[in-house]
Amino acid sequence: MTESAAHRMTLRVYYEDTDLAGIVYYANYLKFIERGRTEWVRALGVDQAVLKAETGIVFAVRRVEADYLRPARFGDELTVTTRLQMIGGARIVVEQEVLRTGERLFQAVVTLVCMGEDGHAARVPPDLRAKLAPPLH
Repeated sequence: MTESAAHRMTLRVYYEDTDLAGIVYYANYLKFIERGRTEWVRALGVDQAVLKAETGIVFAVRRVEADYLRPARFGDELTVTTRLQMIGGARIVVEQEVLRTGERLFQAVVTLVCMGEDGHAARVPPDLRAKLAPPLH
């Protein structure tokens, strides 16, 4: 993941995040990266509630390719990184990682689809596209 282009969010592992072995339960990494994506779009100036209210547009996860590399444990401070990989007509692909002091514990490629109120794929609106993938100068 390109360091300069990645959004970062820090979180702490709580007891509720762990299993009987004291390590983060595998499904909780999906929650961690969901929070990372939410904070990424918020940092770009996108309020998802306003987007839905004004345009009917929402994001839905279509596909997740995940690799669990090393366990996180109760009390660990983790960093979730999120970086845009690709944006298409209605599809957004992001790369995400969960790190502990720079060590990669989990990585995923997440494919999102932009959906309209009818539940069908909808094109990413131009103003939203500009915020997610600003043109390079």
